Amino acid sequence: MNENTTARPCAPEVHQGRLSDYVYEALKDKLTRGAYNPGKKLPIRTVAEEFGVGSTPAREAINRLVFEGALVMAGPKTVIVPFLDLAGLYEVTQMRLALEGLAAEKGTINATDGTVEALLKLQEKITRSLDEKRYRDALHDNKEFHFTIYRLCGMPHLLSTIEILWLRVGSSFHDLYPEFAEQRYGVHNHMVAIEGLAERDASSVRAAMENDIRDGYRRLRKAALSRAGEGSAPSG
Repeated sequence: MNENTTARPCAPEVHQGRLSDYVYEALKDKLTRGAYNPGKKLPIRTVAEEFGVGSTPAREAINRLVFEGALVMAGPKTVIVPFLDLAGLYEVTQMRLALEGLAAEKGTINATDGTVEALLKLQEKITRSLDEKRYRDALHDNKEFHFTIYRLCGMPHLLSTIEILWLRVGSSFHDLYPEFAEQRYGVHNHMVAIEGLAERDASSVRAAMENDIRDGYRRLRKAALSRAGEGSAPSG
């Protein structure tokens, strides 16, 4: 799997407190886009170097994400990106179905021809990345696709809650591939959503996004069951 080709961010020239916020937001964005695999260690020094900051803002940002459950302590000085267990995956999926479905439905009325064109271009990038097995790049643009639709709803509290859910599940999206790329589940669902937006058909857009989440859940559940070795999860 190739690394995401997105350019590394550069730290803004701001005071220490703002640097901590910058690293926090940048890390959060990378987690929601699946930039890190589950189990990946995130040492303070590595994070500081990645974002071009000192150790203090990197440490503060990591501690905030640990407190929020987006990262976990695996040892006295070891922070990792967590695996989402079966129960957690089911809970997050049920919430995503309700909230992302709502955002998609409410946002449809605000879609424009420009929105449809932007989504078509994003989907072209995603499909190209899948064809070339650049799965990190596909995940990066996949978030942009979803949130381009969700932002249309104009409901900031709903959007922030959805972002929290993606923060929990983002790293697990790596388990979608290569099966999701080979079967083209996501491509189909995205194209149906685009068609629904072009026709301003809210129920069709909601159904397409919910189907995308359900298809993803089935693949992620297989991977979680494989890691668990035994047990069961709700079928969704």
